[in-house]
Amino acid sequence: MSEPVDAASPWVVACLCAAWCRTCDEYRPTFDLVGSEFAHEAAFVWVDIEDDEDALGGIDVVDFPTLLIAHGERVQFFGPVLPHAQTARQLIQRALQGDLGTVSDSALAGLPARLRALR
Repeated sequence: MSEPVDAASPWVVACLCAAWCRTCDEYRPTFDLVGSEFAHEAAFVWVDIEDDEDALGGIDVVDFPTLLIAHGERVQFFGPVLPHAQTARQLIQRALQGDLGTVSDSALAGLPARLRALR
């Protein structure tokens, strides 16, 4: 049986939230559950947009929760999601299967590595 991936994993799934957001509070156990289900495929990182502001590099997150799914530095999804486990599962599965393509946004350059480093 393989061990869970470490911080250097090429896949990262990050949830960008805020401590004051009640939806984020309610979503945290769901994100942790989904993270445990995919622990062998991806590194999961919970990001507080205020506490981890430097890692965001100027990215402005206005809708919560926002997920980032990336393989290496290739962002495959970045955007707000409904706070349901099945939504996250489907996005992650599609990303792992190569079904999401790549998000082209120069503002996201380096973001996956910076978020992965928070783990």
